[in-house]
Amino acid sequence: MELRTDLFLGDCRKELKKIPNSSVDLIVTSPPYADQRLTTYGGVSVDEYVKWFLPISKELFRVLKPTGTFILNIKEKVVNGERSIYVMELILEMRKQGWLWTEEFIWHKKNCFPGKWSNRFRDAWERLLQFNKDKKFNMYQDAVKVPIGDWAKERLRNLSDTDKIRDNARNGSGFGKNVSNWVGKETVYPTNVVHLATECNNKNHSAAFPKELPEWFIKLFTQEYDTVLDPFMGSGTTIEISNKMKRHSIGIEIIPEYFEEVKQQFAPVEYYLMESKIQYETYRH
Repeated sequence: MELRTDLFLGDCRKELKKIPNSSVDLIVTSPPYADQRLTTYGGVSVDEYVKWFLPISKELFRVLKPTGTFILNIKEKVVNGERSIYVMELILEMRKQGWLWTEEFIWHKKNCFPGKWSNRFRDAWERLLQFNKDKKFNMYQDAVKVPIGDWAKERLRNLSDTDKIRDNARNGSGFGKNVSNWVGKETVYPTNVVHLATECNNKNHSAAFPKELPEWFIKLFTQEYDTVLDPFMGSGTTIEISNKMKRHSIGIEIIPEYFEEVKQQFAPVEYYLMESKIQYETYRH
């Protein structure tokens, strides 16, 4: 099967309308955070962020398959000495749209620069919020298994009587606390903390994904020839990894310079270009 890459240049609030209903298996994206990327994306204020994002999440809900997943990379900022609650407000409003807030992953930035403020330390993590349309969604957990680690050598070799008789979770949600389930295993399922370094070679983008980040979620939630969407494509990391992993991909980007870089990388593909840059200039100002 031939891979398909569709790139859209324009405001995703409008470009998403060109994508058919229930046609996307996974959405992985990192929109500009509140009051961030002022020189590139114009900066959306904390007070306006939820109102700005809800039309986007409404369209994302429409294009996502019932079995699909939406991963949203976002982070609160500090305003007047305390954490903003705009991310919490966004979660609550998205639930009103019909989204299920299924899980929250934490991206631990292993190479975070040191820093200190008067009342806090430098952030070394970001949120990766998982949303779904239905409680039953595609998830391929075996694809992201990790080595069991050295802790198992002693813990599993010398099981206590308590470890041997602990019951599995009665609700079917997991293995419970019966450690003996892992005797002889070489790999285990990971936690919901993803340990990845930030991207240093960012292809002239102010906040590029590390390639391993979309790769991990693409492994977890899709199979070959499924479709992956990034409505804030940026430098095209999600598109690049999707192609390498044999997934169809859709990217939307409002900045012409970023779009052109991705376009040249993945040509020939089918493009949907906005008729002029008026939309872009209106969006920025």
